[in-house]
Amino acid sequence: MRLQRRQRFVFGHLAATCATIIALAALGSLTLELVFVVSLIAFLVLVELTAPIAVTPRWRSRLKWVIAAGLLVFAYLVVKRILDILPPGVF
Repeated sequence: MRLQRRQRFVFGHLAATCATIIALAALGSLTLELVFVVSLIAFLVLVELTAPIAVTPRWRSRLKWVIAAGLLVFAYLVVKRILDILPPGVF
């Protein structure tokens, strides 16, 4: 039973990521940054939608590290984008 829920979670995230890539390609906005950001948002939504009510399995408690790493990369991308927008000499 546990493996089945874990597999559904992984397959759900893979489906969301594939849908993200297809949608961004159809819109002509396929960049690595956008794929990462939209996939991270889909991952966070999937984590919340599949959260158990009473007992948290051990594999779900390890997701906090994946979320932390994703948010760190997201923060890096935001800072990089802000520095690209600012004129030279401001920072």
